[in-house]
Amino acid sequence: MKRIIDGKRYNTETATWIGEADWGGSWSDFSHWEADLYKTPRGNFFLAGKGGPMTRWAQPIGNNGRTGGSGIIPLDPEDAREWAEQHLGIRAVETHFADLVEDA
Repeated sequence: MKRIIDGKRYNTETATWIGEADWGGSWSDFSHWEADLYKTPRGNFFLAGKGGPMTRWAQPIGNNGRTGGSGIIPLDPEDAREWAEQHLGIRAVETHFADLVEDA
């Protein structure tokens, strides 16, 4: 998947894949989503994913409708670290966000 957002190119084929997560049982669940976290060669993070009409991936249709969709969402380093903590586990966080983690 490739998108240009605010003048920056995000490409899943050239970025480093960090990990994946999903939620929901099946695609008949309007809240179902799947997403992969990536880091670009220039150090920017983004999610590439898809989901149902009740997710961040939803697309508007008609007057007030929503349908499932897919896309790329840029993340700042802190948001990417938080997403990794919630969905990927300690190994991914320590490997890709060591500079944002400190001992308690």
